[in-house]
Amino acid sequence: MLVERVKYVIWAADLARATRFYQETFGATIARSSNTMTELDVAGAILGIHGGGEGKRTWTGISFQVADVVSGAAEVLARGGGLVREPAEEDGEAPHLAMCFDTDGNEFMLIRKR
Repeated sequence: MLVERVKYVIWAADLARATRFYQETFGATIARSSNTMTELDVAGAILGIHGGGEGKRTWTGISFQVADVVSGAAEVLARGGGLVREPAEEDGEAPHLAMCFDTDGNEFMLIRKR
């Protein structure tokens, strides 16, 4: 089987708000858009956001690798998202993980290359 493309789809109660969050926070660009779904390109990966979600807290399994987890977490907060677990030092190293959620309750991780 030849796989043509892989994308990860999340749900949003407010499609426009969720799209803005990923555009403003992660520099995502719109690859395709309709009234019910938007496909975003985030660093070469496709993230689909489907409207009609309930806005409940949901673990997604998505992680975004960033250079600085602390400043990344601050940006998530500034854009209307939140933190489940704030970045913290581990074994004397700079923080490498922050557990976050977007404006629709979709949880994701910010990670730093170790």
